[in-house]
Amino acid sequence: MISLDINGKVHEVDAERETPLLWVLRDSLGMTGTKFGCGAALCGACTVHLDGRPVRSCSTPVAVAVGKKIATIEGVGSTPVGAKVQAAWAELDVPQCGYCQSGQIMSAAALLAGKADPSDADIDQAMAGNICRCGTYPRIRAAIHMAAGRKGA
Repeated sequence: MISLDINGKVHEVDAERETPLLWVLRDSLGMTGTKFGCGAALCGACTVHLDGRPVRSCSTPVAVAVGKKIATIEGVGSTPVGAKVQAAWAELDVPQCGYCQSGQIMSAAALLAGKADPSDADIDQAMAGNICRCGTYPRIRAAIHMAAGRKGA
């Protein structure tokens, strides 16, 4: 059995240590907010936080997450920064199809947790690798600025 601290709650899972964290979250624990996109850590749909840092859960063995605090889209809204990001996403109607948005929100929340007032260049760097097939990038950037407190950006 593997013990994981996810969104502030300890979960015991029966999984092989090399199983991708994504599949433990989705299949073993029913946390389906984290999405499977490409399976190669290239699209960002599977982004979660390990000790506050964004990681691609499709390529992160569950053994790497042991002893770390894992945050998923299901729990990010319980943090002040996560709540601001989710509120900005809703206010600006960021999602179109929505598939990539949990990964986008997780990356944005990690950015704002580390840099309260990011520049456009900071946003570009933090969000690189989060692909949105619908092209909602301008709304994503505006929502990040809004969550940072710069409504007019």
